[in-house]
Amino acid sequence: MRITLLMAAALMTSACRPARQAQSKQPIAKWQRVGSWSGHGGNTQTESFEIGYNLVRIRWRTENQKSPGPGTFHVTVNSAVSGRELTTAVDQRGAGQDVTYVSVEPHFSYLIIDSTNLDWWVTVEEPALLDPASPK
Repeated sequence: MRITLLMAAALMTSACRPARQAQSKQPIAKWQRVGSWSGHGGNTQTESFEIGYNLVRIRWRTENQKSPGPGTFHVTVNSAVSGRELTTAVDQRGAGQDVTYVSVEPHFSYLIIDSTNLDWWVTVEEPALLDPASPK
């Protein structure tokens, strides 16, 4: 009984201590802009950009839907080497906005943007790894 009480007291004492915050030695990721484009309707092919990691973030917005018919907005990520479509990043009807995360193998790519009856804006960003000791 005495041992059980001592163990319970020891556990309660250690549970009341503030937890140590582990300092990460890993780099901290922020996002840096790779390219930004805008337009109204039509088809656009962006210049090539390098995807240096397996992940890019595509921020997009559409607005000012014009007649006739519903506005459409379609964005694909394509290989700048072969020209083939790697993935569809956005398929939107009407005005809207969102952030899409695209995972593809690192290499040079470009976007094909097809739009009708909408103003649009697209920004591609990639992770920028920072040293945790560097100033923010």
